[in-house]
Amino acid sequence: MRNYTTEADPTPLVGPRLDHLLPDLIAFRRDLHAHPELSFQEFRTTDRIVARLEAAGLEPRRLEGTGVVVDIGEGPIATALRGDIDALPIIEETGLSFASLNHGVTHACGHDVHTTCALGAALVLADKHREEPLGATVRVIFQPAEETMPGGALACIDQGVLSGVPRIMALHCDPRIEVGRIGTRIGSITSASDTIRIELVGRGGHTSRPHLTEDLVFALSQIAINVPAVLSRRVDVRSGVSMVWGQIAAGAAPNAIPAVGHMAGTMRCLDREAWHSAGELLDEVVQQVAAPYGVDVRLEHTRGVPPVVNSEHETALIEAAARAELGEAAVVLTPQSMGGEDFAWFLGEIPGSMFRLGIATPGGEEYDLHRGDLIVNEGAIACGVRVLAAAALRSVRDL
Repeated sequence: MRNYTTEADPTPLVGPRLDHLLPDLIAFRRDLHAHPELSFQEFRTTDRIVARLEAAGLEPRRLEGTGVVVDIGEGPIATALRGDIDALPIIEETGLSFASLNHGVTHACGHDVHTTCALGAALVLADKHREEPLGATVRVIFQPAEETMPGGALACIDQGVLSGVPRIMALHCDPRIEVGRIGTRIGSITSASDTIRIELVGRGGHTSRPHLTEDLVFALSQIAINVPAVLSRRVDVRSGVSMVWGQIAAGAAPNAIPAVGHMAGTMRCLDREAWHSAGELLDEVVQQVAAPYGVDVRLEHTRGVPPVVNSEHETALIEAAARAELGEAAVVLTPQSMGGEDFAWFLGEIPGSMFRLGIATPGGEEYDLHRGDLIVNEGAIACGVRVLAAAALRSVRDL
């Protein structure tokens, strides 16, 4: 393989080719934003994607339930591009003219932008292929249910979307990066994420006689403190293992030891191998910490997604595309995130890379993902399309 760098090939491969599509893409994004759908319920969204691709003369294939796959070009597959299509169960608070019409559901993570960028890349590539054959195929995957664990990527893989695909690339909105720039990182860019739920059961009793029963509240406190502490000493700190509790509940009276208590939290990890070993260790440690107190431990450990680990070569392709299309200063180093992202399942099968798409207005109000007031600078759509399409074209030349 040849590694395309900015110095070796600084020529824009998309450039103004996108301009005539932009008004339609912005309208498409606003329509999706006004009609958000939850995971595995993206029926209207799927219909809209299919209709737009068919209108461009392409032959999209529906996945089971929801989701779409489309191939552009002819010959061996050079790369896949992925856009996720689902929304979140959050009330929108933006006040936009195209705000969500589905109360309690909104695109608070920017998946409407992801979908639009993937669609735009498909349309640009289709235009280019009609003018001059690409010489290879680019597959675009519109994936359902990223926002639910363990994620819709697994269902897509089970349906063969990666068959014959040598690499895959994706983007994710980032409100900390200004529009016109992207963030990249080689290696782990997101974290593994597991959900831990624990129920402790005892006989209950009077707080004056804890020795005659199981001091369930004290046992909860020891698990809350000591399980993260043990993990920090038994797992390499460079793997970034983090166990944080978000819920603890037990009891109703100050002088009564309860018979039942609950706690829940998440375990996150930046290293794929450490994620497996830390998960097994966590279950063992919970039992060991609770054992001296005689409580019955009922543990529910839901494995989530592994970390997204970007490969060096695919990240270089994205960076070269961004610098050529958006300018030399377009690429910034993005920090690792402890959030989860099911794109990781694809990267467990083939190499690839996810980049952060800047959506912040310079000097404007600051926003965050998964909040009802998130507003995206729509200039990011052109940037996302250009980088995705140009990275795909560099992948074609890289065969």
